[in-house]
Amino acid sequence: MMKKYIYLMRHGETLFNRRRKIQGWCDAPLTDFGKYQASCARDYFKHQGITFKKAYSSTSERACDTLEIVTEGALSYQRLKGLKEWNFGTFEGESEDLNPPLPYKDFFVTYGGESQDQIVARMVATVGQLVSESEEDTILIVSHGGAIANFARAYQEHWETELPKGLGNCAILKFRYEDDIFYLEEVIRHDFSDWKEN
Repeated sequence: MMKKYIYLMRHGETLFNRRRKIQGWCDAPLTDFGKYQASCARDYFKHQGITFKKAYSSTSERACDTLEIVTEGALSYQRLKGLKEWNFGTFEGESEDLNPPLPYKDFFVTYGGESQDQIVARMVATVGQLVSESEEDTILIVSHGGAIANFARAYQEHWETELPKGLGNCAILKFRYEDDIFYLEEVIRHDFSDWKEN
């Protein structure tokens, strides 16, 4: 079976990230800094000689906009609801100070959101299907911090590197896919120290 490499990336900073608002299925635009972060990810792929012929995004605008910056709008891509962030129910758009302690488990179900088991199952099914059906060996997927971390934890026994606490904006998890298993090979974080506010 052909090995495949999946680059599972979080979107750039949004207005809600900056204002510390809970952002799951609700959406907010990328900030200028978020757009800069996406351009840093684009430069990383260029410098590494990594090119994509297949890309997927969450249907959320913040993820689509990030992907389009990374690929310079030169690659058509598929938007999938299965790649969306955790649904936080009536907590959407509220202050992050209202979040319960981790792990959230079933907390948000009472408020019309998803359980941890539901988001894990959704991400595993979505990513598993699109990767297994793809004929390409290098795939870009842009999603969200909670969704990505929960997907990664489903394959924790196969990690070849540790997952950091909290995935920063535009952080990338590189997985190797073989024999129907995702192996976490690398966590890629960028240096944004050159950023200058306009």
